[in-house]
Amino acid sequence: MAEDAAGDRSCDGALVRVFALLGKRWNGVIIGTLAAGPAGFAELRRAIGGISDSMLSDRLTELTSAGLVLREVRDGPPLAVSYRLSDRGAALLPALDELARWAANHLPTDC
Repeated sequence: MAEDAAGDRSCDGALVRVFALLGKRWNGVIIGTLAAGPAGFAELRRAIGGISDSMLSDRLTELTSAGLVLREVRDGPPLAVSYRLSDRGAALLPALDELARWAANHLPTDC
């Protein structure tokens, strides 16, 4: 929250943009999971309990379009697709680490 010259409160536009992206279910978790390094689709699905194939596909497409995740195709046989963080995605990791630390200290474990 910020105040303009008239003293009215307004929300920071950058904060609105980041939560429009990271506030969507799974996006932050996918980025955090990719912090460990590149992973294939099936590996991500196993690592992120409860996400459906279609949701994972949608979120990976969205994160790729936003420039946070890179999709890499390796020629086969067999053909293999993996996902990894771009430099922009990796730049989010310190903020995600801080959010995780805050959650560990302030949110109940059943959230």
